[in-house]
Amino acid sequence: MKVAVYCQHVLGMGHLFRTLEIVAALAGHECLLILGGPDTPAALPDGVRLVRLPPLAMDADFQALTLAGPALEAAKADRCTRLLAALAAFAPDVFFVELYPFGRKAFEFELLPALAAVREGRFGRCRCVCGVRDILVEKKDQPAYEARVLDRLGRFFDAVCVHADPTLFPLSATFARAAEIPVPVVHTGYVAPAPAVVRPRPAVRRELGVADGKTLIVASAGGGKVGSQVLAAVLAGCREDARLSRAALRVYSGPFCDEAAYAALVAAAGQLPDARVARFTDGFADVLRAADLSVSLAGYNTVMGLLAAGCRGLVAPFDQNREQRLRAERLAGLGLLGVLDPADLAPPVLAGRMVAALAGPPPPPGAIDLDGAPATARFLESLAAEGVREEGREPPAAKGQCPLETRLGSV
Repeated sequence: MKVAVYCQHVLGMGHLFRTLEIVAALAGHECLLILGGPDTPAALPDGVRLVRLPPLAMDADFQALTLAGPALEAAKADRCTRLLAALAAFAPDVFFVELYPFGRKAFEFELLPALAAVREGRFGRCRCVCGVRDILVEKKDQPAYEARVLDRLGRFFDAVCVHADPTLFPLSATFARAAEIPVPVVHTGYVAPAPAVVRPRPAVRRELGVADGKTLIVASAGGGKVGSQVLAAVLAGCREDARLSRAALRVYSGPFCDEAAYAALVAAAGQLPDARVARFTDGFADVLRAADLSVSLAGYNTVMGLLAAGCRGLVAPFDQNREQRLRAERLAGLGLLGVLDPADLAPPVLAGRMVAALAGPPPPPGAIDLDGAPATARFLESLAAEGVREEGREPPAAKGQCPLETRLGSV
């Protein structure tokens, strides 16, 4: 099976990392990854072909692209040409588009021509699948938004993969017209980090310079464009309590953290005996498994990483939209993590929350479905095989193939 995967990350790295987990689950198939966001230090899965479109991103308010005028129009034309050329050269069996049409309307300048070309058969027989996370961001004109999504799905797509456990958040929770979607909708389970090799906890702790028996606290802010104030609060909170100040604290600012904020974090870490600050680590899933407590934002990837690692967690939702808070509060209601409100970031209050979290139990395994990446791969295999049968050819054998009729929890 040949799968072309399109991902456009615009602020953080959550969409990118979720996509990389799905691409890794497609090992054994030919995979072309098309990226259009800012460059990141994230490692690609082995054997993946990469096409980088000229990078575009949204501003921090999600209102406009960061380029404007002639430079933007030139970048759009270049990207559109490159995307069409990449698809023509690769001739995929499946074109997997992350988020669109539920989001990324600003990138219709390249997606609509590409999807129309697929529908016209210009790249051979190809199925189009949308992949979307559990919770959609609210829109100013929700009825118009939902009507546009239904139109695009009906015209250009063959299926929707919702990367969620429907017992926690079905698509209908934030998309009222889910039952009207004109193509199959499958809930794959949440996409969680799944390293090819799980490193032993003691080895990871030694690599981090953490002595045996010492408490390890990890603080992180995803991509780093937002959230440095949470990391600063963790550093200040650890100075408030002797039990916390004796712990090993490892802070990951994110690669997009600005220089001034990063320098302030490094300076604050210097006031603790065993605190270190870094921008990024490729082994974050291993770090979480080695940690006794994580304090972070409440993005999809970070939260699923916590649950997959079985790590105690306190999360501070990014409140520009409802997504992070809805997810965090639902999981907190199941006893899987704790939620930090803005008032909880006062150093004495946060210190108390951290001490209490360390004294509590870690989240139990198996509380929600975290099989989203392999389940997505199995569904794409089934969809591609169905297309082959329609052409009168026998599909190649695929390990663990999930029949299309299973629908993985259809809407």
